Amino acid sequence: MLGPIGAQELIIIFVIALIVFGPRKLPQLGKSLGRSIGEFKRASNELRSTLEQEIRVEETRKEIMEPIETISNEAKEAIKKATELEDELEGEREDAGSAPPPEAHATESEKPEKPEKPTETKV
Repeated sequence: MLGPIGAQELIIIFVIALIVFGPRKLPQLGKSLGRSIGEFKRASNELRSTLEQEIRVEETRKEIMEPIETISNEAKEAIKKATELEDELEGEREDAGSAPPPEAHATESEKPEKPEKPTETKV
């Protein structure tokens, strides 16, 4: 790679450019070269700032999305567990349907009271 250009190199470049382009075209060439370099610097600075801004946006998005994804995963796990519990309860209900009703297992004190029938009186 080329190192820094010294004064002697610049003088040689200037003399060659003077011979090739002539004294009339050299100022216009220098002016257009300066504008081109300025535009290149401006474009590269804009590109750099745009890239830095996109990087910051992406980092911010990751910071925001990380807790959301964690909560989403936890919610999915909770739904999965709830579904499993519901399936277990349905299985227990089906098993309980084939077993005798819970009243048959209850003691006399636990059985619900039946309303008494009114007695008929003949007049």
